[in-house]
Amino acid sequence: MAIVFDPAHKTYTLHTEQTSYQLQADRFGRLLHLYYGQRSEGCLDYLLTYADRGFSGNPNEAGDERRYSMDALPQEFPVQGTGDYRSPLLSVRDETGTFGCDLKLQGHTIRAGKYALEGLPAVYADTEADGAETLELRLYNERLGLYVTLLYGVLPKLDIITRAAVLENAGSGTLRVEKLQSACLDFVSGDFDLICFQGRHAMERTPDRRPLHHGSTVIGSRRGYSSHQYNPFVILADRTATETAGRCWAMQFVYSGGFQAEAELDQYGQTRLQMGLAEDTFSYPLRPGEKLTAPEVILTYSAAGLERLSHNLHRCIRRHICRGRYRDAVRPLLLNSWEAAYFNINADTLIALGREAKALGLDLLVMDDGWFGERWNDRAGLGDWTTNEKKLGCSLGELIGQVKALGLRFGIWMEPEMVNEDSALYRAHPDWALTIPGEGPVRARCQLVLDLSRREVCDYLFQSLCAVLDQGDISYLKWDANRSIAEVYSRTADDQGRVLYDYMLGLYDILERLTARYPDLLIEGCSGGGGRFDAGMLYYCPQIWCSDNTDAVDRLTIQYGTSFGYPASTVGAHVSACPNHQTGRVTPLATRAAVAMAGTFGYELDPKTLSEEEKEEIRRQVAAFREDAPLVLDGLYYRLSDPTRELCAAWAFVSESGERCLLSAVLQNCHGNMTPVYVKLRGLTPGALYRVRESGAVYPADALMDMGLPFPLPAAEYDSRVWHFERV
Repeated sequence: MAIVFDPAHKTYTLHTEQTSYQLQADRFGRLLHLYYGQRSEGCLDYLLTYADRGFSGNPNEAGDERRYSMDALPQEFPVQGTGDYRSPLLSVRDETGTFGCDLKLQGHTIRAGKYALEGLPAVYADTEADGAETLELRLYNERLGLYVTLLYGVLPKLDIITRAAVLENAGSGTLRVEKLQSACLDFVSGDFDLICFQGRHAMERTPDRRPLHHGSTVIGSRRGYSSHQYNPFVILADRTATETAGRCWAMQFVYSGGFQAEAELDQYGQTRLQMGLAEDTFSYPLRPGEKLTAPEVILTYSAAGLERLSHNLHRCIRRHICRGRYRDAVRPLLLNSWEAAYFNINADTLIALGREAKALGLDLLVMDDGWFGERWNDRAGLGDWTTNEKKLGCSLGELIGQVKALGLRFGIWMEPEMVNEDSALYRAHPDWALTIPGEGPVRARCQLVLDLSRREVCDYLFQSLCAVLDQGDISYLKWDANRSIAEVYSRTADDQGRVLYDYMLGLYDILERLTARYPDLLIEGCSGGGGRFDAGMLYYCPQIWCSDNTDAVDRLTIQYGTSFGYPASTVGAHVSACPNHQTGRVTPLATRAAVAMAGTFGYELDPKTLSEEEKEEIRRQVAAFREDAPLVLDGLYYRLSDPTRELCAAWAFVSESGERCLLSAVLQNCHGNMTPVYVKLRGLTPGALYRVRESGAVYPADALMDMGLPFPLPAAEYDSRVWHFERV
């Protein structure tokens, strides 16, 4: 069994193939966290130490036992008001405004299969094939009448453990939940770094590794979405941990709204890592009989460095977060109209792009922004999801038919969550926007955010989407959201402290209905590129536009950081025109393709501006990617260098069997009389020989992994190379 309860020691042990996670119900009914690390047997409560700690108080049940303090013990679900002065996962006020909630274990359930969460995305698993199991721990506070059910999911073959919690008010008064987080790991010792992924619009998910010092390190998003600025994914690692050595633990939030992650080194040298909902503007009224769910956190551990940690998460997301037809399928190769035409689109322009796309060997033409309402620029039209036939020159159905007649599939861009004040929708329903009465609205990109905490707004959006998608055979929907939420006020909410949480439930409800009605529709998530790149959105959208920045050199860093938590199959990546529209940089077409091939792959340019030589090169790129796409979809991803610090950016995809390897490298700078640059491979079969398809040369795997392969010199700035290795 993956989950073992030891009644003698009152321990619960969650086993995966390589790891063990253990907690214990102590003599007072409180849950203590004992261990999360390499697989181990037996009771591990010997790790606990007890001492009389000054100013660390003792709960009532302990009597005169001064050595027992929640301020010094590792906990499983720490709450505010127990004498633990570290950051809690749960803070609750009763109707008198009194803080405090001491939870005691009432019982447990162990069952086959992985739990699901009502209205929220979560990891799923097959009971027989995956051996998944669920542990439910039921906690209770008698004074408040509050039940808290802690949920643990175990996927043994993936070395994945998940955590979530459900609060239920069984009392007679309304409770106010001021803080709710989902998972906590308490370490009794260790010298750690925290790795988070920071950035900004058009430069997302840059790794930021910092040593933990005494006090708290807090990252998160107050923007209503998971954000460009910080990704809801963090790693705690030994100071000496590398890609291939050292202990490391990951937390990844399966949620797309505001979040908060904290790492705290306390007075006794203990470290607490926790993750959950953002505290900012969250103050949830939990009325008698109501429930509130803390979204899921994915946990994984590696004793062999960051590489294995990433592989665990990649397998989990590819097969146990992503769903639908495209979960296991190579995505269609597309041409997007945005950087080719921006708002200046019509049927003639799109059909011309379609002819070029077909001649280049692509599968799908995407009509981006500018096709609806009075959408001549970004100041009007959002919310009016009816075709501007005057602008296009035909109906949407006729346009789809013409594109299909070219032998292409048709895709469309929409931004359902937003509204312009210059729109029929806003003029009819100004109260549907999130704005504060008596205050001037906060605009971003000349738009406001619709109130998805309201059922009638969600129903309108779903019906509007269906009305568009039913006009023809639409294969792809790009779902965009081009601003953050600044004003948290819903005109129908009975309490504003619940609005952002309910907003996210509304968004998920629309997406769930949409995927159920259109099971063959490929939805690509987008929020100004990577502003909502998280496991929650991947539950509905198996790929997300990685960044609005299509510059190949910047993408080296963006995609490198993304790879720590997310597989390449989820990364929307395109070849764009040069000079690049975001940076003005000029890079070789081959380099732009090599970088974009580490994702879903497509093009974001106007083929009419290309030479015949460039078009022929693109045809070769398309043919090459079709051959390599299954390996990119399912292969193990290896970060072979750090592009933020090293001259050469290199990465590889290796089949699980080790038979094939796709190696790519980009030289970021070029100097006179350059010294050789060697790329060391990983993931090959030790003792085997590998043939390079491009040259026919045969190399021993051990030497390739020990000394590497030289990057050909002389080389130009931003030069790239792609090698295909096949085991002999």
